[in-house]
Amino acid sequence: MIKQACLILGVILFLGISASAFSEESAAQLIERVKKGELMEANAAWWGFNAEDSTDSLQAAIDSGAKKLVIPRMDSEWVVRPLHLRSNLEVVFEPGAVVLAKRGEYKNTGDSLFSANDCTDIVLRGFGAVLRMNKVDYQSAAYKKGEWRMVLDIQGCTNVLIEGLRLESSGGDGIYIGSTGKQEFCKNVVIRDAICDDHHRQGISIISAIDLLIERTLMLNTSGTAPQAGIDFEPNRPTEQLTNCIMRDCVLENNTGGNILFYLKQLSKESPPLSVIVENCIVRNGVDAGVAVGMLDDDAPKGSIEFRKCTIENPGRAGAFVFDKSAESAVVRFTQCTWHNAWVGKEIKSDTPRVPLLLTVMHPKQCTKFGGIVFEDCQVYDTADRPVLKVETVRRGLGIHGLHGTLTVHNPNGARVDLGKDPVDVDLRLVEVRE
Repeated sequence: MIKQACLILGVILFLGISASAFSEESAAQLIERVKKGELMEANAAWWGFNAEDSTDSLQAAIDSGAKKLVIPRMDSEWVVRPLHLRSNLEVVFEPGAVVLAKRGEYKNTGDSLFSANDCTDIVLRGFGAVLRMNKVDYQSAAYKKGEWRMVLDIQGCTNVLIEGLRLESSGGDGIYIGSTGKQEFCKNVVIRDAICDDHHRQGISIISAIDLLIERTLMLNTSGTAPQAGIDFEPNRPTEQLTNCIMRDCVLENNTGGNILFYLKQLSKESPPLSVIVENCIVRNGVDAGVAVGMLDDDAPKGSIEFRKCTIENPGRAGAFVFDKSAESAVVRFTQCTWHNAWVGKEIKSDTPRVPLLLTVMHPKQCTKFGGIVFEDCQVYDTADRPVLKVETVRRGLGIHGLHGTLTVHNPNGARVDLGKDPVDVDLRLVEVRE
């Protein structure tokens, strides 16, 4: 009988049942074993749970040295102030677990729900779990205006996996991938099966990354402060980079800014070459452009940004918007991409040409040779009597330099383009399908 009881207790300990199953003394003993390195897996509830504020206990669990930390589902949310991650840590959020930013906290503009600086080997996994902040509060007069209150703020880190989590309502980005003074990039980051919903600035911001993979992730309903993108690739300094970055099988929908945005103003010719692939992604609805790539000007790096087999449906403005793109900088390529029904926004008041594909120069002093764009075997579905593509420049002699590929245009009004003034090295073939 004694042996059987011991066996049952051992099974309970092995499965990591929450602290409520043990006396306070038992929890204290388990914590001591974690500190001694005898237990590699721990349950956050061993350190205690307070429905009003569990910050201290949860931070202590993170700092305990446990290699794997389970955050269980409780009767209410884990209400917390900002938390800080460490290296060599796997955090598993049980299905139904909710970590909630405490109301009235996060007063500093950079306060994030979870942050990690210069760390290695972090796993954050939580299918069916939610990490939630209070965006509306941070947008109120009670808070200093800011756009950096992230759900996950990851800077200068190596070997990071974010998987299965739902990230909601930050005062900045759902996920921020950036640099520190020690390491000017994050390296080997995987974001998989995540949902980034209702954020203030971006669903995801990619500032500087090497070997980044984002797959099967949703970026939805961003609104608050510019750029308001589903995802924004935007380095802050010439020493940062976008190297071997891949996004595939993702959905970006109903974001107020461009659903996918590349804004590369801060890079220079000395920056590492760009290598970014966006593949098999679906872009739907929203207020602004479906896909926007800009500020690859005369001083931008070489390399390529390629969109492969992406579908862009019902964007508020242009399906693709490429601006201030130098012919001498990284190539922007669309391969087997499809656009449907551009410019469906109902409240847009703009002199911008309402065409599905818009190529434009807004800063002629910084982009003196506009071009280097390829549409390879792409499809455009439209019903309006308008050009499928327009080149818009601000002065004579600044025409497009290098525009290539094939566009199949499905439009009962036929297929035509407006190449603007003085086009050079243009080899863009139109296939007309009147439907």
